[in-house]
Amino acid sequence: MAKKKMKEFIGVGRRKTAVASVRLRKGKGQVLVNGEEFSKYFPLTFQQSVILSPLVKLELDDTYDMLITAKGGGIEAQTEAIRLGISRALVQDNEDYRGKLKELGYLTRDPRKKERKKYGLAGARKRFQFSKR
Repeated sequence: MAKKKMKEFIGVGRRKTAVASVRLRKGKGQVLVNGEEFSKYFPLTFQQSVILSPLVKLELDDTYDMLITAKGGGIEAQTEAIRLGISRALVQDNEDYRGKLKELGYLTRDPRKKERKKYGLAGARKRFQFSKR
């Protein structure tokens, strides 16, 4: 028996050191993050609303199932990486979404990363306390 392959749209999002891979499939709105239920992985409603905001703004709440893999960074960085991944996958599905998502700032990758520590300093820029004597 040959299995019928579902059409998937894959988007990758990054923020700081977090990387998220998002697979969108036509479905009923089920979301799995790293094999866990969405509400268990992201218990705060604010984080859930940030992640689902591209779908809510385009009124596509219950039209896609999502399989999300998130690695690295903190929870907040992962939420923003997932949002970028979802936005990129939606644009793959329908190019007409690009204008609205770009206007909302969901297709912009935040390039800020942690600055490395320099030798002779306490941190990236912080100096050790100066002592005159």
